Amino acid sequence: MIYLIPTPIGNLEDITLRAIRLLKEVDLILAEDTRVSSKLLKHFEIDTPYQSFHMHNEHKKVQSVLNQLKGGKKVALISDAGTPGISDPGFLMVREAIKEGIEVQCLPGPTALIPALVQSGIPCDRFVFEGFLPPKKGRQTRLEQMAEQERTQVFYESPHKLIKTLEQIVTYFGSDRTIAVIREISKLYESTFRGTASEGLHFFQTQPPKGEFVIVIEGKKTS
Repeated sequence: MIYLIPTPIGNLEDITLRAIRLLKEVDLILAEDTRVSSKLLKHFEIDTPYQSFHMHNEHKKVQSVLNQLKGGKKVALISDAGTPGISDPGFLMVREAIKEGIEVQCLPGPTALIPALVQSGIPCDRFVFEGFLPPKKGRQTRLEQMAEQERTQVFYESPHKLIKTLEQIVTYFGSDRTIAVIREISKLYESTFRGTASEGLHFFQTQPPKGEFVIVIEGKKTS
């Protein structure tokens, strides 16, 4: 059995009781960054053995983990923050475990995507999650496609790319498109901007962006 266990994206109180119990019960924890995870595990007095499992070594380690799972070991997979597999390592492990007939369970828990969408004030009954946009190749094409999308769209952005991304939203979506930019969800300096794309660009040009961001964009309106 392998468990995908969401970890807090900010406030440590966001972890579930079940997550804590399973992290104590499994035989091994796979952590995206052991330096980050060690602080979490220490805080909750979890002394389960752990090792790194991230985008740079997952292809090398996956077979070893599968062998342990087939041998009856219980393994937990965690990322630095949030739900594994959502813009974080996890998909490869899940795919290969399923191929081997190993049971996979993903616990419900923290993710930046849903809180940002719900508190944006933009319709959330139908939406598309884009993860991180392509940094260079394919970025313009993706933005052009997104601009024609009628559903609400959600994606993540880093602080050093935020201004450029907002400029591109104005260009491809139009200055009047409604957006919300949510910063540092569940952390001490969490904040939300709501307004038009051009208003958002001006706001962050005058207040240099810091932290991690989730951008929510209203879908294209049909006449």
